Amino acid sequence: MARKTTSEELPKAKLTKTSLQKATRLFGYLRPDRGKYFAGLIFLALTSATALAFPMLIGDLVNGADAESAAKNINSRALLLIGILAAQAVFSFFRIYLFAQTTENTLVRLRQDLYSHLISLPMSFFTQNRVGEINSRISADITQIQDTFTTTLAEFLRQLILIVGGLIFITVISPQLTLFMLALIPAIVIVGIFFGRYIRKISRQVQDTVAESNTIVQETMQGIVNVKAFANEFLELKRYRKSIKEIAVLSLKSAFSRGLFASFIILALFGAIVGIVWYATHLLQSGEITFGEVISFVIYTSFIGASIGGIAELYAQIQKAVGSTERIFEIMDQAPENIELENQSSSIKRLHGAVKFDHVHFSYPSRKELTVLNDISFEAKAGERIAIVGPSGAGKSTITQLLLRFYEPDSGKILIDDRLASDYTLTELRNHMAIVPQDVLLFGGSIRENILYGNPDATEDEIIQAAKKANAHDFIIGFPESYDTLVGERGITLSGGQRQRIAIARAVLKDPSILILDEATSSLDSESERLVQDALEQLMIGRTSFIVAHRLSTIRNADRILVIDRGVVTETGTHNELIAIEDGIYANLSKLQYDVRQPLV
Repeated sequence: MARKTTSEELPKAKLTKTSLQKATRLFGYLRPDRGKYFAGLIFLALTSATALAFPMLIGDLVNGADAESAAKNINSRALLLIGILAAQAVFSFFRIYLFAQTTENTLVRLRQDLYSHLISLPMSFFTQNRVGEINSRISADITQIQDTFTTTLAEFLRQLILIVGGLIFITVISPQLTLFMLALIPAIVIVGIFFGRYIRKISRQVQDTVAESNTIVQETMQGIVNVKAFANEFLELKRYRKSIKEIAVLSLKSAFSRGLFASFIILALFGAIVGIVWYATHLLQSGEITFGEVISFVIYTSFIGASIGGIAELYAQIQKAVGSTERIFEIMDQAPENIELENQSSSIKRLHGAVKFDHVHFSYPSRKELTVLNDISFEAKAGERIAIVGPSGAGKSTITQLLLRFYEPDSGKILIDDRLASDYTLTELRNHMAIVPQDVLLFGGSIRENILYGNPDATEDEIIQAAKKANAHDFIIGFPESYDTLVGERGITLSGGQRQRIAIARAVLKDPSILILDEATSSLDSESERLVQDALEQLMIGRTSFIVAHRLSTIRNADRILVIDRGVVTETGTHNELIAIEDGIYANLSKLQYDVRQPLV
């Protein structure tokens, strides 16, 4: 099972010219909402401006007490301050709302484009990349982009404005006091940033260790029968005791670090404030600064210190978002198959189903050095049943994958109805094919929805007829919810035989010209195999069928049997012809399966 990636674990990307150019591709999805985004930037600027005006107005309010008509000055400046605060509240609301609206609309377009591209990628992509990791990465990366666009980017710009604007204002108020402050605050902030990172690192270690201890408990509970059967309670207790001791050690280390950090903040930060106030008092006594300006300076300094402390983390989040964007567009840059993503009727008439492999060679893209199929040639007439047998790894399933055009041959030709398979579009070709695999995947909806997967436009009567032909109708109506029964994740609530028959009903409903049965009965018990085999016999009538099988008893009635060994067709013929070949591969396989030793009568 793939480990889920959290936003904290996402790798960062250096903000180089190249990485930023890649990240700007994301703004293409923003274009329909660019008006709202720019409006949000305007409100961001207004929010920052009102925030920067606040300390200056506080100083004016304090200085107003010394002027003539003090009460009038105080009242008017207090009202102005309240007005500024009200304006800032309104600006902040629209900033947050507009950025959130823009981000959500942008991500809807990105998610839709990403998913449509992902399902259009060839099978080679999915064989070289673990699906669980792709899903986990996409989930975490999209979340990182969402957080960055909604809050992080705006907050980073706001903090940057506050730092630059604050430095300008305090320099105007008192250059001497500014230089004194700059000699103290940055060093404290930098130490605080590195201290904070260290504490977060230890906290993550504590979380990981807690997760490991929980895993031990989960595994023990799930395997409690084995634990007790092997009398290994003491072993599990030892594992758990070791894990929780590690938690305690790391937690105490974290507490020690947090205690030091708190002491440092109290001593350094408040010490710096005392130093600034001390120096400001000297300037105040010499008449170089007013009391109101001291108040404004202290507030601006607190703004700058807080912004410097937060901007490093915000910058790290932006780096992660750039990295997330790059990884998403790595997927988007993969060449897709030529798949039609709209539900359209096929542009070709029903295929007859004649298939010809002409000197086909093939190696998987991930293992080019290993030839899987070597000069494969055979022909299947329309309506014939072609069985494909051979040892494991011989290339049997690869033939069916080439037929479905999951991959293209390295050389040679595949013809369908005397036309190159590559001349058909993938959609129109696959619309005339169906597969019943060994490991049937049912989606987590109802039985009806799973059968309809073969033909989403089918009527209720057609669904029922398909289920009857697949020997599935009787067990389906035996459920209280009948065709509305939920099958659970991957069909977990159904038996193997039931899942197989639903897959057959799905194929019946599609009514393909070419049918592929890939080990369709190999994992079933005898009773289930009989029911499934009867359904398959009905399904194969009137269509070209390719049957990949290990159980030779299921292919005795095939029109022709191809024996594949190490990527080569070594034998071909009917069951009786192949069983008669002394020391042949098929004959040797038959000797291992008592029910097919004798020729057909």
